[in-house]
Amino acid sequence: MTRFVKSVLIIMVLTIAPVAGFANSALEEARDLMEADRYEEALAALHPLARSGNADAEELIGVHYALGLGVEQDYQRAFEWYLRSSLKGHPGAQSGIAWYYEVGLGMPAPDLVRAYMWYTLSAMGGDVDAAISQEEVIKKMTQEQIDKAHVLVKDYQGWMYPFR
Repeated sequence: MTRFVKSVLIIMVLTIAPVAGFANSALEEARDLMEADRYEEALAALHPLARSGNADAEELIGVHYALGLGVEQDYQRAFEWYLRSSLKGHPGAQSGIAWYYEVGLGMPAPDLVRAYMWYTLSAMGGDVDAAISQEEVIKKMTQEQIDKAHVLVKDYQGWMYPFR
């Protein structure tokens, strides 16, 4: 992956991240370090936040592993960090998980049912691009897969977004 592509992806992650999550000064510091290409220092700032359950920090650690920023690129570790954040309702991480399932990155095979589920949850959480991805995934699915995905969405929706 070229430095330009990494820069574009980092900018995208940092600009679409929820504003409220960055109120924390340590998270703000980590974001500034990422923008300055000081990835190892950013990770050091993010880990204490992630250990305390901060979904934004978990998602950004996932970005580090996904893109190989300050660490060796590791799709499975990225997936695990995105998953932690996703289960706390982080829409950006949910889209990341969905994409991993869609393409089968870091796993034995793609899983369109779970990809659709996570894109749907991400869209419910406010990620406007997730709805577009959801429309693309559904084109590749059978009716049986769509039905299974809707069951999963209902299960997770009631837990993550009980008022939507």
